[in-house]
Amino acid sequence: MTTINLFESNERVELKKFAGGENHVRFLKTFSSEDKVRLNTRLNSADDIMTLSLAVDALRQMNVQYIEVFIPYIPYARQDRVMVPGEPLSIKIFTTLINNLELNKVIVFDAHSDVSVALLNKCQNIPNHEMVKHLLKEFGLTDFTLVSPDLGAYKKVDKLAQKLEYKKEIATGLKIRDLATGQIIKSDVNTEDLQGKSCVIVDDICDGGRTFTELAKALKLKNAGDLYLIVSHGIFVHDAINNLKAAGFKGVASSDSIMKRETNEFFKQYNLF
Repeated sequence: MTTINLFESNERVELKKFAGGENHVRFLKTFSSEDKVRLNTRLNSADDIMTLSLAVDALRQMNVQYIEVFIPYIPYARQDRVMVPGEPLSIKIFTTLINNLELNKVIVFDAHSDVSVALLNKCQNIPNHEMVKHLLKEFGLTDFTLVSPDLGAYKKVDKLAQKLEYKKEIATGLKIRDLATGQIIKSDVNTEDLQGKSCVIVDDICDGGRTFTELAKALKLKNAGDLYLIVSHGIFVHDAINNLKAAGFKGVASSDSIMKRETNEFFKQYNLF
């Protein structure tokens, strides 16, 4: 199997954009029908989806029969239902584009929902268990309370707990939203006293971090010790990492599914690529 990183030009592929805005892909190695190719990619924009489509076609032009793609973060996975009349079912549009490529396998990492996995043909969803184990060691954590950020994430966190052989109660966050805006205005936790223990929140995605800064307040009110956040996909907009540090977290970690980031004592990264 030949593996090619499709998010940067390298010794195997050249990526560029023409003056009119069109993307261009050219493989620098000739393949044949006997070759198996795996494309690693980050789909952070519509441009990236087009680049992937061009790359798959370029391989087909060389008569490559087996192509699999690693797309760790599934775009539009959170838009898996029509909430307001006039909106599209975005995940269905995205998965149709990918399915039309007729790939031999699509590998994803800790998918946000079962809907996106079900809609992708020949999809393999890798759970976050090994990543969390690795990052717990990075932070030197052995005795801690595992925290599910909300009731919706509890099932996944419970499966993780079984893999970690975690035998204690899982603390679960409760989000309180403004019904008019949908914004989180407060969080609570379904436990009375965390007894000063370190708390590790595990979730799949962090955008701006508001869910976790509000949850940090609730955990501290319940006598939490050091706070840590481990997410599979760190988008981290609006200076989220520094905001999480200011909110009292002792450590934050994610995979490199969105981008490579510089690691330090506070921020750790798990390498998928």
